[in-house]
Amino acid sequence: MKIGVLLSGCGVFDGAEIQESVLAMLAIKEEGAEYVCISIDRDQHHVIDHTKGEEQSEKRNMLVEAARIARGAIKNINEITPADIDGLVIPGGFGSAKNFTKWAFEGPEGEILPEVKLLLVNMVNVGKPIAALCVSPVVLAKAFEGSDIHPLMTIGTTKSKSEYDISGFSQGLEATGAKSEMRDIDEITFDEENKIITAPCYMMDTDILGIRQSSQLAVKKLIEVCKAS
Repeated sequence: MKIGVLLSGCGVFDGAEIQESVLAMLAIKEEGAEYVCISIDRDQHHVIDHTKGEEQSEKRNMLVEAARIARGAIKNINEITPADIDGLVIPGGFGSAKNFTKWAFEGPEGEILPEVKLLLVNMVNVGKPIAALCVSPVVLAKAFEGSDIHPLMTIGTTKSKSEYDISGFSQGLEATGAKSEMRDIDEITFDEENKIITAPCYMMDTDILGIRQSSQLAVKKLIEVCKAS
């Protein structure tokens, strides 16, 4: 069994969240499956100095940066079809809202990269499951906006501490036609009809142990759905 891991770069503020990415990859291996790291041969929206949170005057490529997480074993998204993988995980990180989509700048009206949309739509159309971690439900929301598919997803809960506007994000998901529900760090949402799993991860105030739990719950459910398909 092969599970794709779609990476938007390398680093929480301008790409894929590294802890979520690595712990999802670990969970995939622990479930007896193989992971296939995937990214896009395009520049990131910008580059952030993670020691200061400041924008840098340089460019970085998502595929090249994601290869850091993948130890060089990375596939271009244009080389991947649903026939190549049994399921897909999208870790969080600002790259989902800055690189895959423009949600960080334009909210639910922001565009999505066409190659990302194509893979996600094709995966759901052939009945293969997707797990979106942290902020990545916004990518799925944009992928299915205007379609007959209205995924049920979570981006966290207002009942526990978060540095993000969980209510605003949830309303944004619903503005695209998706449905949202509140889930905490130790919970996931499973949209059985569309085979979509979502987990809050770092949308909630947590640490690496919480991320381990959240990503593992999502991956376990993904593998379970893959085996039942």
